[in-house]
Amino acid sequence: MNFDYIEILNYSFLGNSVKAYLIAFAVFVFAIIFLKIFKQIAIRKMEKIAEKTNIEIDDLVIDIIKSIKWGFYLLLSLYLALKFIYLPEILEKVISYIIFAVLVYYIVKAIQKVIDYGLKKILDKTGENGQEKLFDPSNIKLLSKALKVILWLVAVILILQNFGYNVSALLAGLGIGGIAIAFALQNILGDIFASFCIFLDKPFQVGDFIIVGADMGTVKKIGIKSTRIQTLQGEEMIISNKELTNARINNYKTMEKRRIVFKIGVTYDTPTEKLRKIPEIIKKAIDSVEQAEVDRVHFRYFGDSSLDFESVYYFNNNDYQTHLDSQQKINLTIKEEFEKEGIEFAYPTQTLFVNNSKQ
Repeated sequence: MNFDYIEILNYSFLGNSVKAYLIAFAVFVFAIIFLKIFKQIAIRKMEKIAEKTNIEIDDLVIDIIKSIKWGFYLLLSLYLALKFIYLPEILEKVISYIIFAVLVYYIVKAIQKVIDYGLKKILDKTGENGQEKLFDPSNIKLLSKALKVILWLVAVILILQNFGYNVSALLAGLGIGGIAIAFALQNILGDIFASFCIFLDKPFQVGDFIIVGADMGTVKKIGIKSTRIQTLQGEEMIISNKELTNARINNYKTMEKRRIVFKIGVTYDTPTEKLRKIPEIIKKAIDSVEQAEVDRVHFRYFGDSSLDFESVYYFNNNDYQTHLDSQQKINLTIKEEFEKEGIEFAYPTQTLFVNNSKQ
């Protein structure tokens, strides 16, 4: 009976004894059980540690470990088990290629999670006022996509190199092809590079009110190729990023205070004593508005049909709608005070003198 048992263990099949197959199977089962127990224990221990800390890096590590599916552990266990039996060279290479490709895949996925975590931390940072984002979310998303594309390209190159392909020749071919594509898509690529310039230089961000040439509006989205602006009329204006980087842009979002200059003309028949009252009336009207600071008010010009007063004040708010509301209040106050004083606003007039004398 023992002889039969030993004979069965020594029986050879496909270049390996039954004993070798049994050992490989035992290694496979042991590896599966060990990895399953190790994963559960490791996650449980790390979760307990994470509950006691305020840092988020341990949550990131737990998330990475949980994202590894059982297919990877099965392949890893199979790879370890196959080390105990003989395999044809071609089959051994195929299995090693598959294991390497899966390993690179999970490494790339882990690095992607690290990228998302790092960029999220950057995005969560706020300015000194605790409200304004230091970085535009659309730019962060753009950077995230670019880094992930580069990461996957590197992963594909590593896999091809492991498979025995001549990566140098491939890179050279890609370089020549890339030059041809660059010439064909130079306008699109120009917009893409311009979007990176906007990200790095940050001339404006989402939510900023900007003026580009004769157009103005609020930035709604900064994309890879173009930027979308909501105009004051309500329509959406789409401008290429390349055009934006080459244009002169006025950004009113970062303006701490607004300087306003306005002129008022009164009629020439206004008495001098009333002219002297006008600067005080205008100053009083400006002071009645919160966040408004008078700079100067002067009787400055003798116009063609009016006596002109120039007024300058600062408004400590960068919101355009609030500025218009305040200017309206100032104008109404001045009009009301002028009516009380009997001061008339001037308007363009011409006086015609007719000589009726007879020759």
